[in-house]
Amino acid sequence: MDASSRRIVINVGGIRFETYVSTLQTFPGTKLARLAEPTACSANDYDLKDNEFFFDRNPKVFGYVLDYYRTKRLHCSGDMCRSMLMEELSFWEISSTQLAHCCWLKVNNQASDLEDFSTWDDIMQSEEQQLLVQADRVDYSWRATWQPKVWALFELPFSSLASMCVTAISLLFIIGAIVIFFEETKQHHLYMLNNTQSTDDDIVQSFTQELDHQKVTYLLYLELVCVLWFTFEFCIRLFFCPDKKNFMRNLLNLIDLLSLFPVYVELLARGYVERMDNLWKVLGFFRIVYIIKLIRIFMLIEGSIMLRVLSGTLRAIMRDIFILLLVLAVETLFFATLAFYAEWTNADIYIYKHDLFGDIYSCCWWALITLTTVGYGDMYPITTFGKVISSLTAISGIMTIVIPIPILIIKFQHYYSIALASEKLQLHRNNERK
Repeated sequence: MDASSRRIVINVGGIRFETYVSTLQTFPGTKLARLAEPTACSANDYDLKDNEFFFDRNPKVFGYVLDYYRTKRLHCSGDMCRSMLMEELSFWEISSTQLAHCCWLKVNNQASDLEDFSTWDDIMQSEEQQLLVQADRVDYSWRATWQPKVWALFELPFSSLASMCVTAISLLFIIGAIVIFFEETKQHHLYMLNNTQSTDDDIVQSFTQELDHQKVTYLLYLELVCVLWFTFEFCIRLFFCPDKKNFMRNLLNLIDLLSLFPVYVELLARGYVERMDNLWKVLGFFRIVYIIKLIRIFMLIEGSIMLRVLSGTLRAIMRDIFILLLVLAVETLFFATLAFYAEWTNADIYIYKHDLFGDIYSCCWWALITLTTVGYGDMYPITTFGKVISSLTAISGIMTIVIPIPILIIKFQHYYSIALASEKLQLHRNNERK
C-alpha cells in the first residue's frame, strides 16, 4: 500500500477524526503535516493501543482545519468566537488570513461588535463610579465614614429615598433658576433713557431711543436663593469627593461651578456701576449654564438609557462628525465664492445692481443656509448663472447632509442594542450576587 494512502486517526477532544496521510501533507511544515513523519509518534501524544494521536483541543475548530486540508479553503461557522478561532488556528499553525472572504467578514464583524461593546463600557464608565472605587482605602476618620453615604446621596438618585428627594430638590431649583432667567428678559424690564443737555443760552431737552436694563430686585433675590442651593450642593459634593482632581476635570462639574458666578458678580456690581446694560448681557450668556445643568440631573437618572446612548454615540462618531463638518465647510467656501462672482459678473445686464451679495463673507452665510436646506430667503441670487449655482448648492447640501443621516441612525441603533445588552448583563450579575 502506498504510504500516502495510509490512514491516520486523530482524537481531538474525545472526537475521532480519520483521514489520509496525503491529506495532511497538503500544507508541509504545519503541525498536521508533521504527523505524517516517521518520528510523529514519539513527538506527540500517541496511543499504541488505539493507534491514534490525541490532542486536547476544540474538536469543532479542528473539523474546519481538516476541511481546509481537504479543500484548501478555510471556512467556519458564523457563531464562532473570533478569539477562540484565532487561538485554535495558531495552535494548528494556520494563518487567520487563509479564511475565506465570506467567513472573514462574519468573524471580523463579530470582532467589531465585541470592540464596540468594550468601547461602550469605557465610554459609559462614569467618573463618579471611578471615584467610588478609589475611595476603598483604609481611613477611619469621620469624613471617610460619612463619605460613601453623602456621595451616594448626591450622585446616586435611586440609592435611597433621601437621595431621590435631594435630586428632586436640585431639579426644582434648576427649573426655578431657568424660569427666573427667562423672566428677566421680558420687555417690561427694559426702560428708555431720557437725556437732558444744557447750553449757555437755554436748556435743550433731547429724548434718546437707547434701551437700558433695569434689574428687578425681587427676581435677583429669588435667583440668589437658587444659587445658594447650588453653592451648598457643589461644596458638599466637592468636599466628600474621593478624588478632587478627577472631580474638577468633569465638564459638568465645571459648569456647576460656573453657574455660581453671575448672581454674585451682579450683587457686587450693584451700586458701583451706573449702567448695567453691558454687564447684564455678559452675565446673560453665563446664565445659559442653568439650562446645561439639567443635563447633569438627567445623567444621574440611571433609567435614562436613551440619553446615555445618545451621548455615547456622539463620542463614538466624533471623527465622522468632524469629517462631515469639514466637508460642509469646504462646500460653503466653494459655493460662496462661485455665487459671488457669478452674481457680480452678470449683474450689469440688469437695470440695477443688487447689494445682497456684498462680499464673500455674506455669501458664506447664504451658502451655509442653502446647503443645510434651511433657505431663509434673506439672500438670493438674481442672475441666471447665480440661480444655477444656487441649485447645485442645494443638491450638494442634500447629498452631504441627508445621505449620512441613515448611517448615523444605524450607528445609534447599534449602540442602543449594545447598551441594552450591557444593562441586562449587569442586572443578571447583580441578581446572582444577591
